[in-house]
Amino acid sequence: MFTEKELSEIKNLLTPDKNIVIISHQNPDGDAIGSSLGLYHFLKNKGLEATILVPNDFPKFLKWMPDSKKVTISEYKRKKAGEAIYNANVIFCLDFNSSARIGILGDWLDKSWATKILIDHHQQPQDFNYMYSDVNVPATCQMIYHFIEALGEENFIDENVASCLYTGIMTDTGGFRYRSTSADTHRITANLIEKGADPAAISSNTLDTNSVSRLHLLSLVLGRVEVVKDGKAAVMYLKREELQEFGYQKGDTEGFVNYGLSIAGVQASVLFIEDLYHDFIKISFRSKDEVDVNQFARKYFNGGGHINAAGGRYDKTLEETIADFKKFIEEEEF
Repeated sequence: MFTEKELSEIKNLLTPDKNIVIISHQNPDGDAIGSSLGLYHFLKNKGLEATILVPNDFPKFLKWMPDSKKVTISEYKRKKAGEAIYNANVIFCLDFNSSARIGILGDWLDKSWATKILIDHHQQPQDFNYMYSDVNVPATCQMIYHFIEALGEENFIDENVASCLYTGIMTDTGGFRYRSTSADTHRITANLIEKGADPAAISSNTLDTNSVSRLHLLSLVLGRVEVVKDGKAAVMYLKREELQEFGYQKGDTEGFVNYGLSIAGVQASVLFIEDLYHDFIKISFRSKDEVDVNQFARKYFNGGGHINAAGGRYDKTLEETIADFKKFIEEEEF
């Protein structure tokens, strides 16, 4: 958490005359959008205005959140995003550890003279003016709650703030299943429920939104699961033409990689997807216990993330990527 001195300085920065911008990462997920909107509503309740920027679009199943339409998708509105960063006095950097993770916004952020405040739980962050970085916290939304709590301003948490933060915690903990989920996580979610978050409605809005195309793609993935490394790793994949055939939309493959971990004995699961528009393979990794897919992704697949959840990319064909993965995984001990 920020020191008392830092909290006091940040509090003094958050005044109505300041231009405040909130930025999150490329391919925003529930934690990215939840933390951004949660902080936005908190600041709004304090009488402050803020602009939310994300590099590219986010899944439809997150667009039920209050004021989600006010999120500026920078790939569609480059001029507005650029002007917001240029005029910013304060920039909150949420759920990413490096400007390399925010696509077209990265160069603008690096050149900005604004005060930059990082709140994030990924490993190896770059330097920012103020940094609240903790890899042991399961979700940035939980860190936003800690930040509000440290300011002593929980009274500004209303139903909108609570619903957004609950969504990010729920999604980034895999429905409270990951080992990083702590007693503190449950304490906070209980407080958010008391503030107005509706777990049943949030779960339904976020999780019960399957399209027919998503289910077709899921059936393909499940029909070709392969277990390697003596039953300890599960491999799945999707081809570009399959995404095209079933009308893939952003978010359609969310959570697919987790199915591999439901196989008895599997400690790591990986999903390979051919990018729709470019010649590289997008990779999602998940693991259990001490199996560190973050280091594995960094070592072999130009990626990273968390110990039990990471991503990567590989500039080879799908077949070559899967073959290399099988070779690399045999060299790792778990």
